[in-house]
Amino acid sequence: MLPSIEQRIAQEINCRPAQVGATVAMLDEGSTVPFIARYRKEATGGLDDTQLRHLEERLRYLRELEERRGSVIASVQEQGKLSEELHAALLSADNKQRLEDLYLPYKQKRRTRAQIAREAGLAPLAELLLAEPGRNPEAEAAAFISVDKGVAEVKAALDGARHILIEQYAEDAQLLGELRELLWQRAELTVSLADEGKREAGSKFADYFDHREALAKTPSHRALAILRGRNEGVLNFALLLPEEADLPAGKAGTGELRIAARFNISDQGRPADRWLLDGVRLAWRAKIFLSLEVELTNRLREAAEADAIKVFASNLKDLLLAAPAGPRATMGLDPGLRTGVKVAVVDATGKLLATDTIYPHVPRNDWDGSLARLGRLVAVHQVELIAIGNGTASRETDKLAQDLIKQLPQFPMHKIVVSEAGASVYSASELAAREFPELDVSLRGAVSIARRLQDPLAELVKIDPKAIGVGQYQHDLNQGELARTLDAVVEDCVNAVGVDVNMASSALLARVSGLTPTLAGNIVAFRDSHGAFRSRAALKAVPRLGEKTFEQAAGFLRISNGDNPLDGSSVHPEAYPVVEKIILKTRREIKQLIGESGFLKQLDAREFIDERFGLPTVRDILAELEKPGRDPRPEFKTANFRDGVEDIKDLLPGMVLEGVVSNVAAFGAFVDIGVHQDGLVHVSALASKFVKDPRDVVKAGDVVKVKVVEVDVKRQRIALTMRLDDEAGAAPARSTPRSDAPRKPAGKQVAPAGDSAMALAFAALTKKN
Repeated sequence: MLPSIEQRIAQEINCRPAQVGATVAMLDEGSTVPFIARYRKEATGGLDDTQLRHLEERLRYLRELEERRGSVIASVQEQGKLSEELHAALLSADNKQRLEDLYLPYKQKRRTRAQIAREAGLAPLAELLLAEPGRNPEAEAAAFISVDKGVAEVKAALDGARHILIEQYAEDAQLLGELRELLWQRAELTVSLADEGKREAGSKFADYFDHREALAKTPSHRALAILRGRNEGVLNFALLLPEEADLPAGKAGTGELRIAARFNISDQGRPADRWLLDGVRLAWRAKIFLSLEVELTNRLREAAEADAIKVFASNLKDLLLAAPAGPRATMGLDPGLRTGVKVAVVDATGKLLATDTIYPHVPRNDWDGSLARLGRLVAVHQVELIAIGNGTASRETDKLAQDLIKQLPQFPMHKIVVSEAGASVYSASELAAREFPELDVSLRGAVSIARRLQDPLAELVKIDPKAIGVGQYQHDLNQGELARTLDAVVEDCVNAVGVDVNMASSALLARVSGLTPTLAGNIVAFRDSHGAFRSRAALKAVPRLGEKTFEQAAGFLRISNGDNPLDGSSVHPEAYPVVEKIILKTRREIKQLIGESGFLKQLDAREFIDERFGLPTVRDILAELEKPGRDPRPEFKTANFRDGVEDIKDLLPGMVLEGVVSNVAAFGAFVDIGVHQDGLVHVSALASKFVKDPRDVVKAGDVVKVKVVEVDVKRQRIALTMRLDDEAGAAPARSTPRSDAPRKPAGKQVAPAGDSAMALAFAALTKKN
């Protein structure tokens, strides 16, 4: 009998079952992970959001397992085949695979050859020959000939008996488990070109035309590349046990030996031995191995997808928590050549003030006219920041912004190139249409670019996370699992930062703990009709915002300059009585306490605990009073792209440049160095020491210095290193691909020269929706 779900999860996340039980109860009551992590530390024993997310996922899996277990037991019981031994085994199955292995012999399926043989009365023959190999197969089979039952001759009787035994071998749960693990641990994945005629068209998969590696050690990005190659009809692959590769004809391999040992079959010269061993060989080669090959391919895919989703989630978190430039008037420039540069100016709050379209580049080349029009917008709206999208013509537009800044020294401005990823998706979305119904789709992208410089989190939440383009092979992944994971990341990030309820869009509010898109819309509508909220308590007047929702959301909603200073902090309204105790104890007003770090550090948190609020909560409150509403995101800074280096043709090996990490994959980091195509720093070139996980060294949004190692202009590939002492021209380390990014990715991402396998990565990275 298995331990309880709470006990199993507690062991996995290294905590007490009581902590898991308390968390499960709160999740079942509708509490969110951010709320539980931040405001229920006493109940959870201080479990962090990472542990809670794992707990939530495992809870879902284990409950599905228990539900399936109940169905399986009921099904076997209905068949009258639920023995005590089988019942105990089903109750002890600790994963879905083990449960399905046990259920396999009892699972309703279409008529098999074995079932037909049983109906013909051949089961006793199979049982007899397996139990007594000294019997002569032909002689014993003769007694089972029956034309009426479809058994016309001895051969038909023996074939039917063999099918019965083969099914018996293939449905033995213990044997299947052993063979599955044997293959997973020892098999090699062998890959080859599927069709010689596809060699040229499938050249992006060239590194896998003759490839072999250990199945269990195949990294996720390589597995996904191979699986994509198979799906596109370019590659074939199969599993192979190395020791079986060159077996002489008739010689039993490991799999056959395991089956034979399980059923006490061996070649001792007895009459039925060869017949039984032939059945074992057929069972392994034609049924069990093929079935396990499919199963383990799925296991490889699932493991690779899980890793890819983890990479995507990490990159998304880094991007969402990138440093905001802050509330300053900003001009967004969405670069273009023939269609012009789209311009949008927003004020410090992100409100759209003006739009325009200019044509400084070919074919019109209206440089001076464009500068004049931009200059008027700067003067009228007191622009402080210029956000330039990093798509086509971004460096030419960057030069235009530089000239603008030089012409207007009386208006101190900074220009920053920002990622356009997802801007076009937002522009054409229903949300953008509601936000700017009268604005042309092309201009909405410029607004998004401006706003994402001011506050990346507030703007990026308006875009489907999958459209932001920071994942590996995202279109090949389990879309439900990917969406659930990415939504959890967005939820965690939004609630970690907090939301100004009087400034936030409905898209941002919808990501707050406890709020739905409908409630978020109600808050915005109420705010528009009644004016700014003066207190958190006033939120209770919003239609359909009940006590439970208020409990979940209030701590993450901020009200700046409201009636109560605490409403601008992360102190939950339910805990305001603790602050009142502190006020009484210290005889200071709340405004005298806030920000007084030295004084607050002297207070003993234990003096303010009670039966409801324990030490963790009181300590959090004191820390929040020191820096109320503090933003966990880093300080804003940008990379300075080198003047004169605007195209891949301008790059030379040995150049040391500054750039921004645009994406991190399992095999390295992509860096935007301002030439329209990101270069790759392979994992081996990220640091002078061994790096197992690139995210241990860099994350999306980091400003880094890199050296150009190699440039292949023809194939549009750039190899970079962060080890600045590396010699230029050194052969780049081999790597493998990442997949499709959406339209307008964060720079066209390019691979090191000299590595044909990398072609797949970058073809996929630059693929547009």
